[in-house]
Amino acid sequence: MNAPKTRLQKLLTLLFLTLTLFTITFIPPVFAADTANGEKIFNIYCAGCHINGGNIVRRGKNLKMKALKKYGYDSIEAITEIVSNGKNNMSAYKERLSEEKIQDVAAYVLEQAEKGWK
Repeated sequence: MNAPKTRLQKLLTLLFLTLTLFTITFIPPVFAADTANGEKIFNIYCAGCHINGGNIVRRGKNLKMKALKKYGYDSIEAITEIVSNGKNNMSAYKERLSEEKIQDVAAYVLEQAEKGWK
């Protein structure tokens, strides 16, 4: 009599683990960030050099999806890294912005790149 209960418990456990893994794997981190706040931060700190996703310092290294992919910055993590630590002409913002604000602006940049900065 215990065998069916044990099988049912195993099946339910497997189903639960599968759903949990699916949720963790396929829900992008952009949903965790506040892109409206990211837009505000972008307009204050980034738009001076990156208006509409461009780059006034180095034209080819802009925030359009093609360039982000080419240079390996087509993920929240990669954008967060460069916003935090800077690189070459790009200033570091980890001393000026909280981690949450950096995540928000990274999510906004990726979202806009996916939309073609329209």
